[in-house]
Amino acid sequence: MTTSSEPKKPSIAGKRIAVLKGGPGSEREVSLASARSVCEALESKGATVIDVDVTGDDFEIPEPVDIAFNVIHGTFGEDGQLQRILEARRIPYTGAGVVSSETAFDKILSKKRFIESSIPTPGFELFVVGRSDSISFAPPFVIKPPKEGSSVGVHIIRDLAEVPAAIDDARKYDQILLVEPFVAGKELTVGVLGKRALPIIHIQPKSGFYDMTNKYPWMAGNQDAGSEYIVPADLSEETAKRVTEAAVQAHQALGVEIYSRVDLLLDEDNQPWVLEVNTIPGMTSTSLLPKAAAAVGIDFAELCEQITVMSLLMRTGKV
Repeated sequence: MTTSSEPKKPSIAGKRIAVLKGGPGSEREVSLASARSVCEALESKGATVIDVDVTGDDFEIPEPVDIAFNVIHGTFGEDGQLQRILEARRIPYTGAGVVSSETAFDKILSKKRFIESSIPTPGFELFVVGRSDSISFAPPFVIKPPKEGSSVGVHIIRDLAEVPAAIDDARKYDQILLVEPFVAGKELTVGVLGKRALPIIHIQPKSGFYDMTNKYPWMAGNQDAGSEYIVPADLSEETAKRVTEAAVQAHQALGVEIYSRVDLLLDEDNQPWVLEVNTIPGMTSTSLLPKAAAAVGIDFAELCEQITVMSLLMRTGKV
């Protein structure tokens, strides 16, 4: 009888995992879709899944649980609030911690950190609703609320006449708005899993830019919308290296734990520009992080298990 000398691979079989979904923010429907896929994946790996629909800070998690798998995108789930509550309750959770979540979710804070760390990112200024009179950038430029995901409230300004309507919309989410020069080029994203960068994805929206409609045409009810995804992106080895290095450096500069997805633009001179780091990226089986993982042989169930195992090891020291 032969025995293998290879160590046993950590498994989540038999673990009780609370999947936290929904949330009170603008990305609730996306979170519910992510949660359906994650629940199915975790169950396929032998875990017992407890579904928890979160609508505010008074949510309850039936005990005992080994870990909470957070798939609440955007406000509350991705900005440090949920993480702080879970730590107060001494419940281990997946992904980024309190400080890294707060920093990554706030595009102003993360932008400052990128600049301090010499990571290429577009310049910026702040427009304070009711106090600022003008914007110094010439069109085209971008107006966005600093604490929203999935391109919520983002406007590309090509004519100054578009500014008032853009501000009226963006101010629904924040009174302090981020203004950046528009970078024309390829929309790219890079997943980071542990210390490993996943293949670069090139996103090609069918029209316009990668907004909520082109990300989630099923939500908008627009069958003509959507995007095409090229993975790995068709880039030279040198350019791919620069893009990957910028993404990993951004992930590390914000101190993000376990995993993230970094969004970048690649200009006509093949210079990458980091836009943001998503600490709770979409987690349906067809979302971008899972697409990148699949390109290197990590299927969706395995991806969910790896995230859970890494999080358990970091927060409890054991699986």
